[in-house]
Amino acid sequence: MLKEIGQSAAYRVLQPLVSALIRLHVTPNTITTIGLSLNILGAVFFIIGAEFGVRGDLSYVGWGGFIILFAGLFDMLDGQVARQGKMASRFGALYDSVLDRYSELIMFLGICYYLVSHHYFMSSIFAFLALTGSMMVSYTRARAEGLGIQCSVGLMQRPERIVIIGTTALLCGIISIFIGGDYKLNVSFLPFHIFETITIFTFPVLIVAVLANYTAIDRLIHCRRELMKMENKQS
Repeated sequence: MLKEIGQSAAYRVLQPLVSALIRLHVTPNTITTIGLSLNILGAVFFIIGAEFGVRGDLSYVGWGGFIILFAGLFDMLDGQVARQGKMASRFGALYDSVLDRYSELIMFLGICYYLVSHHYFMSSIFAFLALTGSMMVSYTRARAEGLGIQCSVGLMQRPERIVIIGTTALLCGIISIFIGGDYKLNVSFLPFHIFETITIFTFPVLIVAVLANYTAIDRLIHCRRELMKMENKQS
């Protein structure tokens, strides 16, 4: 319900831009390609932060998050332009799906590179698990639809993943300006700190990892139920 309300509000805000793109004869495939290019740029910011930044300088994380969110707008625009501009095609749908997968893989590449480079070892594992879950969510749906099953169930689909990762990365960069990128919160009886500034970003990545993999498994269970129904009807 919240997703539907949020999407409807976003589409209303973006409608003037959609109309302008249609008038300019910008194709949905062009918009999809721009989205991929922006995700590559976002990954580049993370990689530059890994190579030239220092641990505790989270400005690169913030800029990477901003670009991820901006790229996410193009994920919404291409479908709207295709439908309203009567430019939808089978190849366009395939092109959009393939480039979405590339965009997400490249985004997580940049994030993992940054975390490994600055020795956030556990967080890099969380990011890899989030990547794994994200790919399996998409693959399960594609495979299910190939078998004739509608499979859009689950909590952590692509829009949710992009919003969570992009927003928290941006917030991490902004908050680090005020509290410092190397702030740590310790509890006297524990041998490790329970919070540091980058946790603003990495803890949501962990949430994405858990819920994305849960969504993939939930879709698998859903497909099993639907296939059993189909088999019972045929028998």
